[in-house]
Amino acid sequence: MPQQPEAPRSDLRADCANCFGLCCVALPFAKSSDFAADKAAGQPCRNLQQDFRCGIHTRLRTSGFTGCTVFDCFGAGQKVSQITFGGTDWRRAPETSRQMFEVFPVVRQLHELLHYLTEALALPAARRLHGELRAALEGVEQLSLADAETLVAADVPAIRGQVNTLLLEAGELARAGVPGKRKNHRGADLIGAKLKGADLRGANLRGACLIAADLKGADLRQADLIGADLRDAELAGADLTGSIFLTQAQLNAAKGDATTKLPPTLTRPAHW
Repeated sequence: MPQQPEAPRSDLRADCANCFGLCCVALPFAKSSDFAADKAAGQPCRNLQQDFRCGIHTRLRTSGFTGCTVFDCFGAGQKVSQITFGGTDWRRAPETSRQMFEVFPVVRQLHELLHYLTEALALPAARRLHGELRAALEGVEQLSLADAETLVAADVPAIRGQVNTLLLEAGELARAGVPGKRKNHRGADLIGAKLKGADLRGANLRGACLIAADLKGADLRQADLIGADLRDAELAGADLTGSIFLTQAQLNAAKGDATTKLPPTLTRPAHW
């Protein structure tokens, strides 16, 4: 039977009402098809209001800011705002702004790892790894609650490498239950690939570039999709139930319809 992850932890979901608009200030973006203007890191987006809300939130796509609709901080914004900096925002205390903007992307990466580790712990096939996965989760969790100085100094690439080794093994164990030969497209360049109706059950699609790929009607059950780029991928009629490490942001970047089958923990994007 397909293995379904448990519902994501609420603290790993973005809560913009309790964030100081950090993704709209701390991160840079360049004028492109995803963003209608250039913005430097540390510079507030022109659409950010005084109450830290987005002035064009309901029309981001039509206003040229599609990139904002596919970003997920995994709950890092509210943690940095309310825990790391104790609810004091960068406008009232401008002396905290530089450090706050440095801390945010660090905690965002840590929360992303927490999200994946939580999902891996819900995979019955990866039970023999649960002890190591739980220890890794507890270590990352503890670091995410550290003070700003500790967070800025953290060796995030090393932590990601250690966690990724566990996630890779967990994914392999989960995919092993799929009968037959499983396709390996790890890191593959599949831009615009014609994969309509393809049998990709249990496939390794970790880090694959699937931009604008035709996956209509494809069977992606129990496929490992961690890090796969699904921007503008056609998912109409595709079956993603039981897929491993699929995120809401990946779905938001893709194109699907009412016939696309999704894991129960994820929601159908409004623009579909």
